[in-house]
Parts: sequence; C-alpha cells; structure tokens
Amino acid sequence: MHRRQMILSGLAATAGAAGLSACATTGQQQSDPAYPIASDGQAPTYTADELVAAGSRELGIAAEAIGAAIERIFAEQGDRPTAYIAGEEASGAMAVGARYGRGALHMKDLSASQEVFWQGISIGWDVGGNASRVFTLVYGLYHPDMIYRRYPGVEGTAYLVGGLGVNYQRADGIILAPIRTGVGLRLGANVGTMAYSRQRNLLPF
Repeated sequence: MHRRQMILSGLAATAGAAGLSACATTGQQQSDPAYPIASDGQAPTYTADELVAAGSRELGIAAEAIGAAIERIFAEQGDRPTAYIAGEEASGAMAVGARYGRGALHMKDLSASQEVFWQGISIGWDVGGNASRVFTLVYGLYHPDMIYRRYPGVEGTAYLVGGLGVNYQRADGIILAPIRTGVGLRLGANVGTMAYSRQRNLLPF
C-alpha cells in the first residue's frame, strides 16, 4: 500500500513540474518582444490604382504619366508594395553629388504618416543641381521603423518613363523605387549610397 502511494505521489510531482515549466515557457514567449509572430512578415499592400491616385496627387502630374512608371515598376518587381513615401528633395553635383530629402511614409496599418529624412552621396557624369518631388514605392517593409537604414548603392541604371526618373535602392530585403519629377532629373547620379533617418543629418554619408 505504501509503495502504491509513493508511486502516485511521484507521478503527481512530475506532472506538476512539467506544468510549471510549460507556463514559464509560455510566459517568456509572450513577454519577450523579440519572440516572432506571424505579422512580422506581413503588411497590407497597395494596388496600382491606389498608387496612381496618390502619386498623381503628391507629384501634381497627370495620372497617365505616373501610371506608366508605376506599371513598369509593378512588372519588374512582380509584387505589390507595402508602403510609399511622398516628399521633396534637392540635390547638386560636380562629378560627386549630394542629395537631401524629406517626406512622409505611408502604410495602410499606420494611423498616421511617419516623417522620414534621407541624405546620400553619389558619383555621376552630371553637373548642376535640381529640386524634385519624389514618390517612392516601398517593397518588403513590414514595420515603419525598418525604413531607417543605409541603402548602399543604387541597383541598375536610372531610366525615364513618361518624363519621370526611376531607379532602385536595396538593403536587407527592402526595395525602394523612387519616382522623381522636377527640373533636371540627374540620371547620372545613380551610383552611391542613401541613408534614411528620423531626423535631418547634414553629412550625406
């Protein structure tokens, strides 16, 4: 009889310890901000029609003009962007150029737009300066704070679509496709770095 009671007591103690361990593990997972959740790799996307309407409004141009640029970007990326940035920038170059910009980041699951600055240095064949409005399609961005980083170099060559300049910036799975309009597109300034930050930085590095 005593032996049976000892076995039952041992089983009960083991079950209790396992339950406490499971509770501790679950509590750790829920309280740990780094614990992965399904939404980490997901975000609502924008359709081409939504971006054409927003881009036409932000750039102050006809929908047909920006529609051609957005259509080409959609065809090349094969996916929908999760965000866009609307803003303005100024740049100048004498073989080596600098570019500064300011805009607002828009995502469907944000209650309000988020301010963003960018600055960069580039090398190209152009000389002079320009001011432009910029409408940037953003791919692979699932949280607004992920935008703040350096994009080392611009992939590919800038090209013109409907009078607008388009090129690409890439870093850590995030792809930016800026569409620029303004006086002088400076297509030669397409090799360099671009850093996006929460505040204005005077140095373009």
